[in-house]
Amino acid sequence: MQTQILAQFLATPAGREADAILRSCVHCGFCTATCPTYQLLGDELDGPRGRIYQIKQVLEGQTPTRITQGHLDRCLGCRSCETTCPSGVRYARLADIGRHLVDERVARPWTQRLLRAALVGLVPHPARLAPLVRLGRLVRPLLPTALAAKVPRPRPAGDWPAPQGRRRVLALAGCVQAIATPLTNTAAARVLDRLGLDLIEAPRAGCCGALAYHLGAQAQGLDAMRRNIDAWWPAIESGCEAILITASACAATVKDYGDLLRDDPAYAERAARVASLARDPTEWLSAADLNPLGAPGRGRRIAFHAPCSLQHGQQIKGLAESILTRLGFVLTPVPDAHLCCGSAGTYSLTQPVLSRQLQANKVAALESGAPELIATANIGCQLHLEAGSRLPVVHWLELLDGG
Repeated sequence: MQTQILAQFLATPAGREADAILRSCVHCGFCTATCPTYQLLGDELDGPRGRIYQIKQVLEGQTPTRITQGHLDRCLGCRSCETTCPSGVRYARLADIGRHLVDERVARPWTQRLLRAALVGLVPHPARLAPLVRLGRLVRPLLPTALAAKVPRPRPAGDWPAPQGRRRVLALAGCVQAIATPLTNTAAARVLDRLGLDLIEAPRAGCCGALAYHLGAQAQGLDAMRRNIDAWWPAIESGCEAILITASACAATVKDYGDLLRDDPAYAERAARVASLARDPTEWLSAADLNPLGAPGRGRRIAFHAPCSLQHGQQIKGLAESILTRLGFVLTPVPDAHLCCGSAGTYSLTQPVLSRQLQANKVAALESGAPELIATANIGCQLHLEAGSRLPVVHWLELLDGG
């Protein structure tokens, strides 16, 4: 694609990066075939190719409007288009640059500004989020059905095995997962304990930074990334083998730390090291001897939901399914498994109508094979699917733990 980016943008690292990404696009349109919002709305401007053109126009000097902003907002960030693209266009990175550029030039309505400020100010901070979750659980019977369904149900975590001085792997506590589903990391710790490894959490490591970064508060998101690097660094220097991140969206983000902080002289080298150590549990367990876990599946029929952040963001496909099959689970078919469930971070709150449509489609697909439960690999997807399904929805590591 030919470009005529304004000199003021080419003078910045983000502008030069956007120009390179745009030039790699051959505007073939293959991406529209797998874009969830294009499938729902049928509008070229609500597909990857249309959004690429809109970002290109802004970089070339066209004044963006609220309409431009709306089309970019409706992008899920699912990255299905990247999986489909024959040219390797880094669409997600271009979308981040484009959104930030448009948000600097287009004022949002006060309602949107308030919602986004509340999300950035509350969700990445477990100490602030926990009281709200407790309150929601307390008043759940009084809430409207749709709102009550969004309140996470209690999931007792049980005991975290004490470190035994063996090979060590770091964990990311995260933000929402730490409050809503603490069982996930504890289950991972128990599974690794049975496989002869110690899983440890760094006390000061928290939100991966994605939520703030993708809501326009990029400085706050980058600060969260730096805090995690600082929190993990002593353990990395003392020999931790990897950073095992049980929320696939967070894993996709941490794997990008090297790119996101490459222009920060104080953190670039360490960020690249952290990114190289980041692992999704599927990557670690697929190569492990799982015999100590026995056969927890025992023929149980489950539907596995592969989050977009796993199959498109990290480009990990089939590993969780293979592990579950090895352990005796029977996986039911899931039509259109490449499509997003509509969670997409905060999308279910910022774009509720489209999110509910995608949720209904995904739940129908997951339930179509008559499983007894649904398993997934990301906290956001887990809570979103649970709110719309009649079946239990669990993190797949809970199944390995015997859940």
